[in-house]
Amino acid sequence: MKKADELYALGDYTNAINTYAKVGTKVSKLQIARAYNAIGNYDKAQKEYETLVVTDSTFQIASFELGKLYFKRKRAKQAYKVFHKLVKNSSNPEYYYQLGRTFQILGKDSLAVLTFKNGLKKDSTHLRSLFQLGKFYVGEQLKDSTLKYTNIGLSFYQNDVALINLKALAYFNNDEYEKAIPLFEELLALNEKKIFVYEKLGYSYFATGALEKAKTAYKEIIALKPSAPGALYNLGNVFWKERVLDSASFYINEAIEEKRVSLAREYRALRKLSGEQKDFKASLKYAELVYNEDPNDFLNYYQICISADNYYSDPQVKLSYYEKFLKKFGTDKGFFSKFAQKRVTELKEEIHFSKK
Repeated sequence: MKKADELYALGDYTNAINTYAKVGTKVSKLQIARAYNAIGNYDKAQKEYETLVVTDSTFQIASFELGKLYFKRKRAKQAYKVFHKLVKNSSNPEYYYQLGRTFQILGKDSLAVLTFKNGLKKDSTHLRSLFQLGKFYVGEQLKDSTLKYTNIGLSFYQNDVALINLKALAYFNNDEYEKAIPLFEELLALNEKKIFVYEKLGYSYFATGALEKAKTAYKEIIALKPSAPGALYNLGNVFWKERVLDSASFYINEAIEEKRVSLAREYRALRKLSGEQKDFKASLKYAELVYNEDPNDFLNYYQICISADNYYSDPQVKLSYYEKFLKKFGTDKGFFSKFAQKRVTELKEEIHFSKK
């Protein structure tokens, strides 16, 4: 057992499993289940856990880990049965939390909320239950309820970024920007330098007239993500508010350009390359991507027809592409319409004679 534990601790799970198997105790079998879970062989892990639970229904740790495995594998109904039984036989707040999460997956939010609250009756400091309740009430835009649970958590873990974020959002969603600002600033101070924080902070600065700070926040977003049309547009609005109209126009136009980004040129090049490589399946894929960039350009769909003609062997499938071209773009596209009409005639003849 000692040797197996050493192997397990070192992450040598396969050898650990083989060594545990020689021991044959309940604890060694639990470790085998854990090892299978650790290496991602969830089928075998589940089977080991289930065998343990059937053998000894009072073995709570095996039941608990089996429930979490069911949850991980999105088998919520099975997880529910395990956690519901654990809750009935124990006052462990973690069991309540896991049952609440299972209710969430099952779409039973009201039962999830009730379960999280029942868990807090067992342990009022259970951080993850407090977070889930705060998150639920933020989604419902119930500020007071959100603050109730986030403040409890922050009273004993003041630097929890998840709770600070929920509290900030409670104020932000209620248009109380002056109260939200110091909380978003605190997130940045805790190194949560993420785009959504700068977005909310920038908007809050703008709403409270702190225009220089708003510009700084939006520029931080652009630094993190150069292709950020929303930040460029908002930055333009800040300059507009300041009556710096040239800068406002510049950034709003930049936002437009970012939204106009097209990959048609790159897809067109890949289509040609694939054609030269005789990879007609890839050629068709890239032709379709070019067409999706601009479906009103008849040349884009013509290239789909050519690629499909090369890729498919079934004349009926080929015919459908050329008929769609003529239906969508008509017969007035010069050479391209004439070629499509020619291929329609040829393919219909091929289909006709193949039936004889």
